[in-house]
Amino acid sequence: MTGERVYNFSAGPSVLPEEVLKKASDEMLNYRGSGMSVMEMSHRSRIFEKIIGEAEERLRRLMDIPDDYAVLFLQGGASLQFAMVPMNLMGRTGRAGYIDTGHWSSRAIKEAGLFGEVEVLASSADRGYTYIPAMSPIPEGLSYVHITTNNTIYGTRYTSLPDTGDIPLVADASSNILSEPVDIRKFGIYYAGAQKNLGPAGVTVVIIRKDLAGGHLPKTPTMLRYDIHVEKRSLYNTPPCYAIYMVGLVLEWVEAQGGVQTIYAQNQEKAELLYWFLDQSDLFSTMVEPAYRSLTNVPFFLPSEELTQTFLKEAEAQGLVNLKGHRSVGGLRASIYNAMPKEGVEALVAFMKDFERRYGRRR
Repeated sequence: MTGERVYNFSAGPSVLPEEVLKKASDEMLNYRGSGMSVMEMSHRSRIFEKIIGEAEERLRRLMDIPDDYAVLFLQGGASLQFAMVPMNLMGRTGRAGYIDTGHWSSRAIKEAGLFGEVEVLASSADRGYTYIPAMSPIPEGLSYVHITTNNTIYGTRYTSLPDTGDIPLVADASSNILSEPVDIRKFGIYYAGAQKNLGPAGVTVVIIRKDLAGGHLPKTPTMLRYDIHVEKRSLYNTPPCYAIYMVGLVLEWVEAQGGVQTIYAQNQEKAELLYWFLDQSDLFSTMVEPAYRSLTNVPFFLPSEELTQTFLKEAEAQGLVNLKGHRSVGGLRASIYNAMPKEGVEALVAFMKDFERRYGRRR
């Protein structure tokens, strides 16, 4: 805990860099001499057009996004993309492939089934979603293949991408975008809700290869057509202006840290520190298979629910908050996104060591 602020391990909305929050605070009433807050200004104004334009430019630099890809700032969260993707891509053949690696991919599968035939190409449900399954050869005639690159609830991540050949690969990267380098050219669509690594809730980033826009199903609503948003540069309707501004500040912060490669090295250090403790602990345990461990979401468990509640209560008293696991799996979870400083993970591990010293012998 630093000053009045706690170490926030929430899975989302999640911790933001303090530098970003302070800058936003300084600019809240009067954005750079405009006499207005970003919350108040027109999305058609020259000032906001510069804000959204610079946010796009920074994301393009950080992720090396080529010109044949559009960058969109949309609303509705990643959950709306579960419908927008099939609405805009399923019409190619009427069939799509999905890899089931947990709660969010299962939701995406269910939603896609409303618009065409879905083939589950692989699933890790057989072992409680504790690993990333190998994919069998892809059937011919699929419109696209969808994956979830990092599984927030179960703590798994793709360390190598499936080879889909000429079939577009679509990825929900909500919980690990910008946490490690990625070759965007391997994806047809790469989307992410902002509230984990990019900014506050309210805006969703969609990176789409431009040739994939325009193939929507005939009855797709205008607001859910990628080609409309590409044409209007995310300004077809009033966008989530302040959330986009905040994303721009976060991207500026990532650049100041040294870019994605530097952030990746920091994330590896934080994750290794926490996994090292879990692997040698006699009290805490983690179920995720080592080869597939997430860098950003670390679920772990204690032997009893009573001990788990004691841990949560004592941790909160120490300024270590939002460590409760997802309701579907229980236990505990530390989300250590880009903005979580290493000192936060060190404080958590120190507390866990002390907790084990005090409670480990009582089992």
